[in-house]
Amino acid sequence: MTPQRTLSTLSGNSQRLDGGSMFGNAPRAMWERWLAPDDLHRVRIACRSLLVEEPGRRVLVEAGDCAFFSPELKARFGVEGEGHALLAGLEARGLTDADIDCVVLTHLHFDHAGGLLAAWAEGQPPRLLFPKARFITGRRQWERARQPHARDRASYIPELLDLIEASGRLELVEDGGSSPTLGAGWRFHFSDGHTPGQLLPEIDMPEGPVLFAGDLVPGAPWVHLPITMGYDRYPEVLIDEKTRILTDLAARNGRLVFTHDPEIALGRLQRDAKGRYGVGDSLADFTGLAQ
Repeated sequence: MTPQRTLSTLSGNSQRLDGGSMFGNAPRAMWERWLAPDDLHRVRIACRSLLVEEPGRRVLVEAGDCAFFSPELKARFGVEGEGHALLAGLEARGLTDADIDCVVLTHLHFDHAGGLLAAWAEGQPPRLLFPKARFITGRRQWERARQPHARDRASYIPELLDLIEASGRLELVEDGGSSPTLGAGWRFHFSDGHTPGQLLPEIDMPEGPVLFAGDLVPGAPWVHLPITMGYDRYPEVLIDEKTRILTDLAARNGRLVFTHDPEIALGRLQRDAKGRYGVGDSLADFTGLAQ
């Protein structure tokens, strides 16, 4: 029998972000039914990673955690929780960051890559974790991070990029390309609507492909095609990309992993009589999923 690939979710520090920014031009009367805002009009957002355990290696998809922020920045960005939640999640599974062989980064915004850094300590410089891992991301996203636009400059961590490059373990994937490190059973989709060259890994599983949807579809409400974030560069481009990718995935009985949904980690794509996408067979955070 072929050894199984298993999937488990890990949670970084959650955040509270402005609900209007998270739902773009969707009216509050609509989005507050999906995520309830607090008194400051913020909604709770998860930072979820996916641990893929395969014969002979462990792959982490995303490293979203804001533990590297100073206390002032944590307050500004609504970061909740103490310590480095991603590392705590690994520890709960009997692992450390040194046990991870590859880290796949959909993109390099701080809420998707910040967990690669150790927790903030006063007077200490940023320190890169995951000492053995190969860091895999899209070439165009790396180039964007190195030369960001004024609109998204604050979303990147220059010190982290320097540390990744200096590690000698950076692997850049060309558009339409694959990863020689990951090999069979992994496929990439590319998206520009949120940020240039976002890399969305699709993983072969016995009950159909699983797509880590990154910020193309950050949570179950965004499966509905017209719903985008205010943070997206080109909402119309993103909707077109989402239409193409979800149509293909639904035809293959696919599922999505949501990085920012506070309640739903995994769901199977469904379509109603009007052609509207939704999510069924949903799961909260899970461990050791083999199907």
